[in-house]
Amino acid sequence: MTHPFLDLAPLGADRFAAIEDRAARLLSTGQDVVIMQGEALLPLEGAIRAAAGPGTTALNVVTGPYGQTFGDWLRDCGATVIDLSVPFHTAVTAEEIRQAFAEHPEIDFVSLVHAEAATGNTNPVAEIGEVVRAHGALFYLDAVASIGAEPVLPDAWGVDLCVIGAQKAMGGPAGVSAVSVSERAWARMAGNPNAPRRSYLSLLDWKERWIDGGRKALLHAPAQLEMLALEACVERIEAAGLDAVMARHASAAAATRAGAVALGGGLEPYVYEARDAAPVATTLRAPSGVVASELVRRALEADPAVPLAAGGGPLAKEMIRVNHYGADATPGAVRASLAALGVALLEQGLPVDVEAALRAVEEAWR
Repeated sequence: MTHPFLDLAPLGADRFAAIEDRAARLLSTGQDVVIMQGEALLPLEGAIRAAAGPGTTALNVVTGPYGQTFGDWLRDCGATVIDLSVPFHTAVTAEEIRQAFAEHPEIDFVSLVHAEAATGNTNPVAEIGEVVRAHGALFYLDAVASIGAEPVLPDAWGVDLCVIGAQKAMGGPAGVSAVSVSERAWARMAGNPNAPRRSYLSLLDWKERWIDGGRKALLHAPAQLEMLALEACVERIEAAGLDAVMARHASAAAATRAGAVALGGGLEPYVYEARDAAPVATTLRAPSGVVASELVRRALEADPAVPLAAGGGPLAKEMIRVNHYGADATPGAVRASLAALGVALLEQGLPVDVEAALRAVEEAWR
């Protein structure tokens, strides 16, 4: 038997490098971009372990669960960590970052999540980048959820390590990811005796054996299917235009937020202010006395195709996520999600107006 995904010609270094170049254009960056052969947790952890160590004082911004994870990795590396935590229903501000530097001028590393799909907030990276740059700290950014949904501009924002993944707004594969690396970041890694070497986590291996070698020989056999899928998803974004893809996500977020308010039943946006809400996914607060995970379960029984999920961990009791990213950043997916939630709310004996919600979606879609 034959299969279209089998018996493919090997993916050579030239094609691999060309895909990296297309990812770099997506970020409008002149920095080195390394595509790593694993889900985005690979470069997220690898970049922290390469750039941070016992001499590092890190400001770790926590606006959701990934910020908490980064703090754990930084401590494990031996860094001194100052956590700046803000409520998950809001975003951090540049002024809060500035105040942290004023209180701790020794900070030389800042870690931040751009958009937290898990909590539905997004942070003002451009403004924060100005503050970080003024203090000379190394700036590490998780843009896995935001890329394709809103601008991600590492060069313009002064980001030294910017990690992206294709599985959310880009509508691509989960098995490969990428990181852009500034010259300052490479120098920090080279001076870190604890940076991973001869390791799957190692960015320095890619620098020394791939980039410095002119991108002629790959470190190991590439994840061929995932690389081809990444190439295809970047091609699709290029064909549609990145601005158009981002506009579609912004419309999905605005329409979901408006539709949820119009639906009623006690449902309300989890992120208080629209300016702090991420375009990649909208989180909603379940009505008082209703368990969010149970509401989602019933909504999925009504329509298994809708992109709904409960919040993770303790948030499962109160948070509903509408994951309107990638192929689900459409009016149809938003309408179906709200209609399914309407069914679930009605079963709880709560008054809803599904027709009003659907009208609100149409009016809010830009």
